[in-house]
Amino acid sequence: MKKILVAGPDGYIGGRLIPRLLEKGYPVRALARHPENLSGRPWAGSVEIFKGDVYKNEGLDAALAGTDAAYYLIHSMADVPGFEKMEEISALNFAASASAAGCGRVIYLGGLGKDEEVLSRHLASRHRVGEVLRSFGPPVTEFRAAIIVGSGS
Repeated sequence: MKKILVAGPDGYIGGRLIPRLLEKGYPVRALARHPENLSGRPWAGSVEIFKGDVYKNEGLDAALAGTDAAYYLIHSMADVPGFEKMEEISALNFAASASAAGCGRVIYLGGLGKDEEVLSRHLASRHRVGEVLRSFGPPVTEFRAAIIVGSGS
């Protein structure tokens, strides 16, 4: 069975997705800029953890090698000039590495809204990331979600 990569494992969704994948018997990898932040997670010893940075294009090839699917759960919540370009570059790096690695599918958690509507900068950037992933990588399943609030979020 091929592996599933979760990029963004230390976020709210990633931290809850990984245990579910493990329960189903999937071999899971986690890609994080700061892997030390995962050490307290109960599932940390059950996954392969890779240090990497999608914006700097570091660690992606190793993390994506031999994967059948990859969850892209990375979003910039910073409201700084140019965050949109950073998100676009990050998505392009990830998509190119996923394609080169032969990853079968990318699952992306984006944001609500219709492309023809006037969107906030963050929602417009989420939509652009989806476009980049679809244009340069393997097939993409995009979920457009509203704000997700829950225990620990």
